Amino acid sequence: MRLTVKKADKLKPKPDDSKLGFGSFFTDHMFNMDYNPEEGWHNPRIEPYASIDMDPATMVLHYGQTVFEGLKAFRTDSGNIRLFRPKNNFSRMNCSSHALCIPEFDEAFVLDSLKKLVAIEKDWVPKAPETSLYIRPTIIAMDAFLGVRASNTYRFFIILSPVGAYYSEGFNPVKIWVTKDHVRAVRGGLGESKTAGNYAASLYAGEEAHRNGYTQVLWLDGVEQKYIEEVGSMNIFFVIDEDLVTPKLNGSILPGITRNSVISLAKLWNLKVVEREISIDELIDTFDSGKLKEIFGSGTAAVISPVGEIKYGDKVLVVGNDKVGPVANRFFKAITDIQYGRAEDNLGWIEPVL
Repeated sequence: MRLTVKKADKLKPKPDDSKLGFGSFFTDHMFNMDYNPEEGWHNPRIEPYASIDMDPATMVLHYGQTVFEGLKAFRTDSGNIRLFRPKNNFSRMNCSSHALCIPEFDEAFVLDSLKKLVAIEKDWVPKAPETSLYIRPTIIAMDAFLGVRASNTYRFFIILSPVGAYYSEGFNPVKIWVTKDHVRAVRGGLGESKTAGNYAASLYAGEEAHRNGYTQVLWLDGVEQKYIEEVGSMNIFFVIDEDLVTPKLNGSILPGITRNSVISLAKLWNLKVVEREISIDELIDTFDSGKLKEIFGSGTAAVISPVGEIKYGDKVLVVGNDKVGPVANRFFKAITDIQYGRAEDNLGWIEPVL
């Protein structure tokens, strides 16, 4: 395939780095590529950012056959632009595609196309500390057909958005709420895939959490509703005594790339990492006994998100005096230092763009 490039005739004004927020501004150009059974993936192109024309019967609108990813580009102090673990994102996207009956794509070609897109949009990569360019690759089913089956045609697109901190709290502890009445996913379903339905399933409980003053929902397993799984936008870690404990991947938990980064660094630092089932009752017991030292989440958007408070029923757990703990702080600094070029990348995670 040959990537074609069409530049926009008129460029948008760039937003102020101090007013970015998250996911509100979009760059001048996007990547598009199409699929049909006769040609496979074809017509890859970078072109001006624009709406996608859809028939009202387009299958993604009715049956939710879609996958997406989230990753970032960073600007270093010297002005270089780099991606963090993009190969892992595209590998995971193909895994999600397989689960949703979406044709897999050439990961190397798409990565090369992304690097060209980011290079064209280099002036959109913000310069302020801890800002970045968020990257959203997405595939959607495009057949105009009302009937439950896999689509025959698809659109792959990538859009870019300059972003600041994901949480308004910044790198400060957030409060999370454990729902007893709702489940996000079950084993054998799509919980380990990055697909829209998983996020739609989280909205109702998320709104309830917000009404009660909590930032996110901590989900329990969908069968027994007792084992901790993940938070809506991140995987979860617990520092119990000297161990770093996180729920094991079981088919209903998203295999987070930042999660894997935390585990890799922990092993490099000779910290004991334990991936296992952990129930909410066990977590409460470790809190009551004084063994629970820290809680933090990991994800692309927030990187590391310290958790200062968890509420389950009438039980409120205030962890670490609602302060950022030393373990969470160490991981946040280590990962962001690699991302922004303040530390050596000894693990092969960085993909240079410029």
